[in-house]
Amino acid sequence: MPAEEMPAETPRDTPPRDVVSRDAVPADAEWTVGRLLTWTTGWLGRQGSESPRLDAEVLLAHVRGCPRIKLYTAFDTPVGDAERAVFRELVRRRAAGEPVAYLVGSREFFSLPFAVTGAVLVPRPETEGLVVRAIDLCRGREWPAAEIRIADVGTGSGAIAVAIATQLPAARVVATDVSAAALDVARRNVERHGVGDRVELVECDLLDDPRAAGPFDLVVSNPPYVRDDEFATLPRDVRLHEPRTALVAGPTGAEIIRRLAPAAAERLVPGGWLFVEIGPGVQQAAEAAVAAEPRLEPLPTLPDLAGLPRVLQARRRA
Repeated sequence: MPAEEMPAETPRDTPPRDVVSRDAVPADAEWTVGRLLTWTTGWLGRQGSESPRLDAEVLLAHVRGCPRIKLYTAFDTPVGDAERAVFRELVRRRAAGEPVAYLVGSREFFSLPFAVTGAVLVPRPETEGLVVRAIDLCRGREWPAAEIRIADVGTGSGAIAVAIATQLPAARVVATDVSAAALDVARRNVERHGVGDRVELVECDLLDDPRAAGPFDLVVSNPPYVRDDEFATLPRDVRLHEPRTALVAGPTGAEIIRRLAPAAAERLVPGGWLFVEIGPGVQQAAEAAVAAEPRLEPLPTLPDLAGLPRVLQARRRA
């Protein structure tokens, strides 16, 4: 993919593009998988990608319709003009900041593939800690009922609800979201993973629907928790492409959690649990929002693998 094959113009939000000299790519050289990956890794790195090699591999594997690992056994395989044209367009869009997950329409979460579009946040590894905590709690549950009743508030792509349901055959999950477009994506993922008989999708604000009235043994949520003043500091691909309404909560970052705490307390059984994903910048405000709900007993916030506060915990008082 020589320099002249890249777009002549670069979107305004893309860093200035380096020009690759013709000497760097011999005119008679054949574009193999290996050479494409090497060239694209360098080019994306100069455009500001934080993971240029991974980006290049994921995009090329998508174009070729193969697992990423298969690229390593095909380094010397030529890539034809048609595939290079599709790949070139995806690379251009990635350089402009569009998330790779949106470009290929999928992201792995909890070792499961999930469909994603611009209507939902891209599932992140940090959120897997919330899923692990929920699964561990439910597998060692104290409540006697055979069926575990769970609510996932602000489900987005459905990643949390589906991951929990696949691991807990006794779980029945009500997954809510205010966005019909997000629920369309979640529905695809529910069907893809065969949990449609145990995951019900409900369009509503928080738990404000008779179908989400509970009672629940556990309420989980990855709500918007970015502060207004933090938004401009987010990575370019997040800031420009992921849905702002699913990211930003307001001035303190705890505005949604402040409403969620009483809604969850109203619908949890005595002794039921609330797990909420937060970020380090909102820990104090989020913990205060939960502590203000008298029916909930705040418990220590759990850190993620980087040691940052991540899973806010509370329990419904008896």
